[in-house]
Amino acid sequence: MIQNKCIVGIPMKISDFQTKDVINIVDGKKLGQVSDVELDLKQGRIDAIVVPSYSKFLGFFGGGTELVIPWRNIVKIGADVVLVKMDDAKASARAEEYETTVLLPRP
Repeated sequence: MIQNKCIVGIPMKISDFQTKDVINIVDGKKLGQVSDVELDLKQGRIDAIVVPSYSKFLGFFGGGTELVIPWRNIVKIGADVVLVKMDDAKASARAEEYETTVLLPRP
């Protein structure tokens, strides 16, 4: 059950996330769409959502970073959008941290 983020008791698939736009409520910018989620298998919960950067062209060409948005930064999950609260400094730092800690490249 996801409380305070969306309607409790309604199941949601990962593919449901991938059709939603991610909007930063700090500046109103569209960050993209969810490409992946990070799971904590021990706790059985989602730790973060992953949004590809704009420098990737349709996800085919590498060279870009991925914005990893921690679950605590998700404000609301709506029918069409995921609202997040991220300041630019946090977003940049988290993306750089993610790049340095990933051992295997994402497909």
